[in-house]
Amino acid sequence: MKKNLSALLESLDGGYKIVAADGFSAPENTDSLVEGLAFDSRDVESGYLFFALPGTHTTGSRFIAQAVSRGASAVVFQDDISPDEAGEIKKSLAASKNQTVFVKVPSARFAMSPVSACFFDNPSEKLVVYGVTGTEGKSSTVSFIWQLLRLNGIKAGFVSTVQYSLGGEAVDNPMHQTTPEAPVVQQRLYEMLSNGCTHAVVEASSHGLSRKLNRLGDVLFDCAVFMNVTLEHLEFHGTYEQYRSDKANLFRALDLHSHHKIVGGIMQKIPSFGVVNLEDPAASYFASCTRQKVVGFTTEGKAGKQAAMGLDSPPLPEIPRDMPYFSCRNIASARFGLAFSIHRFEAPDSLQNENSVVHVKASVPGAFNAYNITAAVLAVHGTTGISIQELAQCAQKLVSVKGRMTVIDEGQPFEVIVDYAHTPSSFETIFPPLRNRAPAKMLCVFGSGGERDTTKRPLQGEIAARFCDTVILTDEDPRREDRMAILEQIAQGARRNGKKDGQNLFLVPDRPQAIRKAFALAEKNDIVLLLGKSHENSIIYAENSIKYDEISEACKALCEMGFKK
Repeated sequence: MKKNLSALLESLDGGYKIVAADGFSAPENTDSLVEGLAFDSRDVESGYLFFALPGTHTTGSRFIAQAVSRGASAVVFQDDISPDEAGEIKKSLAASKNQTVFVKVPSARFAMSPVSACFFDNPSEKLVVYGVTGTEGKSSTVSFIWQLLRLNGIKAGFVSTVQYSLGGEAVDNPMHQTTPEAPVVQQRLYEMLSNGCTHAVVEASSHGLSRKLNRLGDVLFDCAVFMNVTLEHLEFHGTYEQYRSDKANLFRALDLHSHHKIVGGIMQKIPSFGVVNLEDPAASYFASCTRQKVVGFTTEGKAGKQAAMGLDSPPLPEIPRDMPYFSCRNIASARFGLAFSIHRFEAPDSLQNENSVVHVKASVPGAFNAYNITAAVLAVHGTTGISIQELAQCAQKLVSVKGRMTVIDEGQPFEVIVDYAHTPSSFETIFPPLRNRAPAKMLCVFGSGGERDTTKRPLQGEIAARFCDTVILTDEDPRREDRMAILEQIAQGARRNGKKDGQNLFLVPDRPQAIRKAFALAEKNDIVLLLGKSHENSIIYAENSIKYDEISEACKALCEMGFKK
């Protein structure tokens, strides 16, 4: 694909300036062709446009010279260029065959979204697009929407934390991001469209929806799904209110376009609406952020944090009087499956007024999946018109996402479960039902990410100590933080709930050794939970990342103990 630079710059609506950096001259001709986009200078090829993005510990200007030397036809940047950087750029220009154009913008990250959408011909204008946001449950809900579409003969793709599909089978996501940078998002949507997809499902993280990063700023969403919002990523957003507001940009996006799209070669008006989890106090806030219809769902406190707290739980938020909603009842969860019923409570003019009870059986474990399956059913029903009954029957064929309540069975006498839970609220969701069905002890292995929200660490420890008999703390992604200091912060919470070092609380920073410690302590009928790494393929340290696969490591440890099917 090739695009004229001037056409790409038009997408910035005048918010740019062609400049000559200090110490060297640069052409102002914007007629050059752009043959690709890159935001990592190591990925630049001849004819590429390079976005010089600022990082956590550096500026983007440091990498301009390398991009020029690799043949960049244009550079979009925001930071001032130092004399030393200008000298390096001048040398690269002298050795380059290309005439690089330098474009200064207020924010290189923000500019990357409209330019990327333009470069890939605005693919979301030709797709029915679902967005799913929430602190927990996003990946599973995205996968379930995608699976339900495919089970009903609709060709679809998706982008999520764990995997992605461009229209074919799902493949593992090699990136350490929930929502990729804008060029990746737009390219994947373009490839879905090229492969014949009519529908696309996007996992929309708070970072991706933030106007600071703007990764999803030029995706035309038709259906917005809100799962929940709890304390997370405050190191980036600053406050809970800002975190909530950034996530709500998904619902605001519903009002930014007409939803008239050419899908499958046919011009049509795509149904636009929101779906919200009514058990979250922020549900009404999200619903208020769009003028489109919003539908709610609830388990009446039977599958989440409320269920864990029992009689001590606060009352659920009041359901808005004018909002049609669905209630999940009779929830029964076992090791290898889930069953519940969906009850409809609607206004006369909403959702075809099909007041009925629909029974759901799914082969995915975890009571919390009642939320994820119901949200997926409502999203697909609202955009396709397929009945709730038909979609509920399809739920029997749903497959869990890799690393989400994944059971590892190598014939060992204790149960091993791998899950991505890594926040206090996710702990409060997964621990109670497991504790209730555990015939013996529960052991958990987890850590907390470095350079991320520190306030959650003692809370993680407190909750784990409340539900688990043994707590083993280990590395997640320490990054530049002291790995033992992170574990000590978590341990403070566990100690407050009665755990004692060397007896039922262990700090083992090396994650493979922590897993082996847990397996060595586990006895017949115990449940061992390996939490926080799940699908991720590395552990990030200060100077490097090491390859790591939680499921493979668990299987290897069990094999060393003599267990293998």
